Order: sequence, then C-alpha cells, then structure tokens
Amino acid sequence: MKRKLSNQFLRNFLLIFVLAILDAVLAFALLSFASGFISSSLTKSQHPASEIIREDYNQIDASAVVQSGGGVQVVDKDYRVVFSSGLDTIGKDALTAAEFTEFLTESRNKPYHYDIIYQPEGEFWLIVTFPTSIRLDFALVHNKEAAPGDFMKAGVVIALVALVFILILALSAFIYSRITAASITVPLKKLCDGTRLLREGDYSVRVDLRLKNEFAELQNTFNDMAARIEHEISMRKKSEEDRRRLILDISHDLKNPMSSIQGYAELLIQKTGMGERERKEHLEVIVNNSKRANRLLTELFELSRMDSPEFSLNHERTDICEHLRQICGELVPQLEREGFKYEFDIPEESVFAMLDTDRFSRIIHNLANNAMRHNPPGTQVSVSLTVQNNQIVIDFSDDGAGIPEHLKETIFRPFVRADESRNSKTGGSGLGLSIAKRIAEAHRGDLTLLRGEDRGSTFRVMIPAI
Repeated sequence: MKRKLSNQFLRNFLLIFVLAILDAVLAFALLSFASGFISSSLTKSQHPASEIIREDYNQIDASAVVQSGGGVQVVDKDYRVVFSSGLDTIGKDALTAAEFTEFLTESRNKPYHYDIIYQPEGEFWLIVTFPTSIRLDFALVHNKEAAPGDFMKAGVVIALVALVFILILALSAFIYSRITAASITVPLKKLCDGTRLLREGDYSVRVDLRLKNEFAELQNTFNDMAARIEHEISMRKKSEEDRRRLILDISHDLKNPMSSIQGYAELLIQKTGMGERERKEHLEVIVNNSKRANRLLTELFELSRMDSPEFSLNHERTDICEHLRQICGELVPQLEREGFKYEFDIPEESVFAMLDTDRFSRIIHNLANNAMRHNPPGTQVSVSLTVQNNQIVIDFSDDGAGIPEHLKETIFRPFVRADESRNSKTGGSGLGLSIAKRIAEAHRGDLTLLRGEDRGSTFRVMIPAI
C-alpha cells in the first residue's frame, strides 16, 4: 500500500513539476509581451531624448519633461554639466571621465530610467531622466557576429543554470511528494497493523496516531470498534463460563437427589421382609428428593423463561403499600415459627406502581426465605418502603450473619450459595436471588445488595412509581 501511494504521489508531483516549468516559461513570455505592450504608454516613452535634442543645447525645451516629473541634463565633452532642469540624479556640476563612465555603466542599477543620446555637432550628451515604476531586467540577446567561442561558453552557462533549476525543482517535488505520502501512508500502516492484530485475536490492540485531522476520527472509530469487540468477546467468554458452570451446578444438584431416589428405590425392590415403618421411611426419602429435584427443575424453567425475549409481565395499577402489607402478613407466621423477630415500616398513604402482583410477591418471599435459611433464630428482619425521586424503594434488611465478602459481587448469579458445599439441608437451590433480580428488572427496576452494612445484610428493591 505504502509503495503504491508513494508512487502515485510521485507521479502527481512530477506532473506538477512539468506544469511549473511550463508556467515559468509562459509567465516570462507574458511579462515580455506585457512590457512591450505598455511601454509606449509610459511617461518615459512619451518624452524620448531624440525628440527634444537640438544641435545647440540652449535651444532644448525641457518643460514637458519637467512637468511630467523628469529631468534633463546636458554634459559637454569636458564632462561638465552645462544644463540642468528638473530631476537631477548626477548631483555635480562637473565629472571626471571615470565618474561619467561609472554613471553610464551603473545607470541600469539605479531606480531611474535614463535615455542618453550624444549630439556630435554640439559635442554633448543629453540625459533625460524619469523615476522607474517597476523594472524587470531580463533579456535573451543573440548576435550572430559574436565569436563562436563566446557563444558556446554563454550557451553552456545558460544550459547549466537551466539544468540546476530543473534539478532543484525536481528534487523539491520528490521530497514534498514523499513527505505528503508519508503523512498518509504512516497512519494507514498503523491502522492496517492494528486491524491485522485484531483479526488475529488481539482484541486489546489500540491505535495512537497522535494526529488531529480526519485520521484522528478514523483512529477513534477503530479504537471504539476494538473496545466494543473486546467487550463483546469478554462477555461471550463470561457467558460461556457461566453456561458451563451452570451445567455443572445443575448436574451436581440433580445428581444427589436422583442418586438417592435410585438407591432407595433399588433397596425397596431388592430387600424382602422389610417392615412397614422402614419401608415408609425409605419412601419418604424418595418423595423428599423427588420434591427437591422437581423444585430445582421448576426454578430452572422459570429462570429460563425470564431470560427469553418472549417473557412479559401482567402489569396492573397497584397500591404497592397495601400489597406489601399483605405480603408481610403472609410472612409473619413463618417468621414466628422459625423464631425470627420482625419490623415493618410501610406508609399508610397509597403509592401506586405497575405491578405483576404474583411475581412481585415472589421477590419478597425469596428474600425472606434466603434470610431465614442463612440466619439463626432471634435474627430481626425489617421491611421498609420509601419514595425517592419518583422511585419506590423497598429495603429488606436483617441483622444476622451477613453475606461473605467474596460472594457480594456474584450473589445474584445462578447457583451462588453461602454454603459452598451445596448441602441441601443448609442451602436452597441458589436460584432464588437470581429469579428475584430478574423479576425486579422486568418491572423496569432493580434488586441490589447494599454495601457497608455493619451487621447482617440489606437488599434494596427499586421500581418506578406512577
């Protein structure tokens, strides 16, 4: 890519180089034509020395020249200034032969136009002077009578000057084309390298062009794309890890009850002469493990439904204060049976929200079951409701054992339990909080665990009020 772009720029600048030479030649020709075109209209051309010269310099009329801003001087054969009128650039009454010769030779270097003519009869020089407006002195003169050697030397010099000019112009075009190409190809190379690394699986790659032009926008777009891909890949890996862990957890949680059911069923079939009491105990184990497996499968099915795009709630306008009081009333017998204390702080005035009442009740019940399962008797459970910034805030708190620090980040993931041994007697399925959080999110709210609690734990449910 770099070679092709560099060559393309070089070709373009070579074309510009040729056009620049043609433009220089054309400009010179136009200047020469324009100079000849306007020369007749200039003041110096309207009052040439040949028109006012006379055999006797005393008869010269210099008034027209002086009125036009010029001057007339007469220098005799002894280099004395015998007549002067108007503009005087000589500045002396008499000159030496060397001074007069210097004046004649250097007249073209002064900002004046001198028209000098010699009158042989009167033996004097007539000098007509006008200030020069703009003068560009460049002329190519060829005289066939010149010596052949001089012509060759002058031609070689002119050719060398033209060659040096062309080489300098070509070198400038080449260097500028490379610099211009590099300003494009270098950022493109970095972007290509970044794209290649991204294609090869390095999603952490970022491009820093250190530019503030259109390439900076392209750089930001590339980096945003790379960051998004990296995030998507990270989320995909996390999802894949969660899926594998979920399968392992499901397999583990189903294996124990199913193995127990299979073992006791085989025992009932193989053992003869079993007493009624023993047989009943074995059947109770089978029934309890069947219920446990069925409960796990039911919660898995419900969690799967909530993750489905087709999942929706049956919303209806509900007084959430009244509904929460009903839920808490349902919890009181169970809390008292387990030896828990309780405190409810629910406003008497009505606060309305769009609720699926059955599923919203599931949030509070799951939080209550979680609190009673992991805390000792005597723990106090508190439920409060407030309204903050048009958001209904329900805090479900306990002053019990609390949640281990290492579980606080993952507490809402499926199958996360405080009891990592996954004992069915000390823990549930590990799906209750996951289901509760998804129900809260389906109500356009959220379920979070508050940090910084001194004792116990506080779960906060937030849903919009209407």
